[in-house]
Amino acid sequence: MMAWFVEARDPYTGGHLWRVSRYARLLGEAAGLPSADVARSSLGGFLHDLGKIGIPDAVLRKSSALTDDEFAVVRTHPEMGWRMLAGHPLADLIKEAIYSHHERPDGKGYPRGLRGEDILLDARIVGICDAFDAMTSSRPYRVGMSREQALAIIQSQSGGQFDVELSRVFVELGECGMLDHVMGHSDDGIPLQECPMCGPILVIKRTQQAGEHIYCRNCGGEFALATEAATLVARPTGRAGSPADLQPDVDHELIRNVVREAAERMPLEQMLTSAGQALSAIA
Repeated sequence: MMAWFVEARDPYTGGHLWRVSRYARLLGEAAGLPSADVARSSLGGFLHDLGKIGIPDAVLRKSSALTDDEFAVVRTHPEMGWRMLAGHPLADLIKEAIYSHHERPDGKGYPRGLRGEDILLDARIVGICDAFDAMTSSRPYRVGMSREQALAIIQSQSGGQFDVELSRVFVELGECGMLDHVMGHSDDGIPLQECPMCGPILVIKRTQQAGEHIYCRNCGGEFALATEAATLVARPTGRAGSPADLQPDVDHELIRNVVREAAERMPLEQMLTSAGQALSAIA
């Protein structure tokens, strides 16, 4: 839930956590990884930006490119996320995805400047998926790239910013259209929509129905949901939401689905071992 609230603070990143999680699952499966590795990477993808909860809004929601000092603040989020999760009994399952997803095989990443195989598998997977989603998503200062452009960059940075073999598999997935149902969506079958007044993303939850209202987290504009061609579409009402309307509303169903899908793939003995190790360390 804390990870989800990070996303809720930034009106331009709706669905990012779900997309990175789903890309990670697809990449792990295509790479032929064991089910437990796929589960860890997928869950780590959902939680990778947990540490951004400590980044000030003035930096996190800035509508222009960051200064060097502001980027230095953003670079603290992997370590902050790991510290926040360190006492959790299952933290060992996902710590590398959180702590190391900005490391690079060429050693130019952060926070530790790890190289090659020193970057554990989960982090290498999430790093590629996070970068692809960042490149293909729109921001206030730029329009998102096409799938082809983003894949070309990943291919060109293979061995530098990204793992060689995982990059190859991810590019093949993209070229075959296997990522298209995730791009531009916040959940399976739910495409993102944009606020026509100010541009940020409007996210519709799976549990919502026609006639309900949603609100732009940037300008506060109110939208009524209507069904068009079997899809919910947000139509502006011309009104603004009240302070109560604009409070973040946790998507519990989405979070439950992500956790359930990971748990179904994770052997019970691995979860018990991780929990036992953490509890022993605390003791």
